Amino acid sequence: MHVIGLTGGIASGKSTVTRFFKDRDIPVIDADVLGHRTYDPGTDTFAAVVKAFGDDLVAPDGTIDRRVLGGKVFGKPDELKRLTDVVWPGIRKLASEALSEFEAAGNTLVVLEAAVLFEAGWEDLVEDVWVVVVEPDLAVQRLATRNGLDEAAARARIDSQLSNAERMARADVVITNNGTLEELEAGIQRAWDELQTKLQSAAGRK
Repeated sequence: MHVIGLTGGIASGKSTVTRFFKDRDIPVIDADVLGHRTYDPGTDTFAAVVKAFGDDLVAPDGTIDRRVLGGKVFGKPDELKRLTDVVWPGIRKLASEALSEFEAAGNTLVVLEAAVLFEAGWEDLVEDVWVVVVEPDLAVQRLATRNGLDEAAARARIDSQLSNAERMARADVVITNNGTLEELEAGIQRAWDELQTKLQSAAGRK
């Protein structure tokens, strides 16, 4: 089974790429969705987060109050790292389990979408890394419009991430999204066509 790791910054266009794969019935594992699952009551991660950050995290319904947790880590790099040190291994475990299930079901191609693929060190889970990049100023505009943020808040979120250069240096495939939707879709199609050629070549060598 061939696994593509799809990553990119906020407002880069990852969702358009995942839609391309889903339209072709290729499974997409969304690390954000897995991240929410790690907070489910009864999980090891839930217990570890509460132990690390306090019982006041637990809402009356027994779930973790994400706003309370956010207040404990927002703008505090050391506390955020303490949280990701707990949560990222939980997400990795769920991703590994999902990959095994898809492989057992006979899938030959699966996508793992993870904004923090590099930061979390999950590159070993995938064969290829696809990175979607957009110019920072354009990302700021798109994020501000999409999330209703002012420019300063949007730029702060963009600047807190890895740079495009850092991501591109570690990518196997780079898809640029500085233009129209049609131009982005054309870039995805080119990457797809190259992947098909690569997979067919690999199959021919077996």
